[in-house]
Amino acid sequence: MNERAMILASFAADALALGGHWVYNAAVIEKKYGILDRYEPPLGRSYHPTKQRGDFTHYGDQMLLLLEDLAVTRGFALDHFAGSWRSFFSSYDGYFDHATKDTLENFKHGATPRESGSHSTDLGGAARICPILYFYRGSQGGWLPAVRAQTAMTHNHEDVVKSAIFFSDVTRRVLAGQSPSAAVLEVVQSCQGQENIISWVNRGRESLDADTRQAIAGFGQQCATAAAFPGVIHLVLKYENDLKTALVENVMAGGDSAARGMMTGMILGAHTGMEGIPGHWLSQLRAWERITGLLDQIDAMNDRGAPKLLS
Repeated sequence: MNERAMILASFAADALALGGHWVYNAAVIEKKYGILDRYEPPLGRSYHPTKQRGDFTHYGDQMLLLLEDLAVTRGFALDHFAGSWRSFFSSYDGYFDHATKDTLENFKHGATPRESGSHSTDLGGAARICPILYFYRGSQGGWLPAVRAQTAMTHNHEDVVKSAIFFSDVTRRVLAGQSPSAAVLEVVQSCQGQENIISWVNRGRESLDADTRQAIAGFGQQCATAAAFPGVIHLVLKYENDLKTALVENVMAGGDSAARGMMTGMILGAHTGMEGIPGHWLSQLRAWERITGLLDQIDAMNDRGAPKLLS
């Protein structure tokens, strides 16, 4: 089932990125690991000192939280997710990025979940959307308000929200049978007036003959959507039928490989299916049983036609 491969590949991409996450000198990653095609603990003086091999970054942790919340509420309910998210970070021993700190501060000063989002442009806010696409895979429109709301709750910036919608639309078309390249072209044609999106897609498409590390260095290795978005396009189109190589080349390029990888894994997992994901990437996820149990729970709900809440 490609829907399950979609979400498992997104989780695996984040775990694979942990070893070299936010290491901006790609040569350091290569010197330490050779080819980073396996899970490793964070490198050196990391942003993730509490993490172990097979764990997630703070992005993957939030994606797992979202998956759990969907299972509990039988759909996406923004107020409930906001409460779960705040509770989660009240005792979190991982990294707090600026978007998280700003959002928590906004909540502290009385903001509602519709007002709480930071002004961060980081793609990480959009990168955790895959559980919503999994839950609403049989719905024509239920995914859209949920994707928009969960992203804006922490990253209330037009670039991030529109990126979440763009990559969600691409992924749903891939699940329906389109190739990633065809889906990207079709979705971008519907983005009239969204000059940033069009520009980032074009930059990614124009880079396909370039070495991936050089291409991502040219876009920028940082978290900002303006840098990460064309990197995702490059990875998805250059390695359309080779999920493993896409995710390995992503981490070898350095920087915010977690956000790029989660988006890339989501799209290519939807395309290649389970056979595209190395088996040890799945079995060595420390949250493997937790994730698959939640997916089974959601599958059972959908089989029963359980109500899907939107609020």
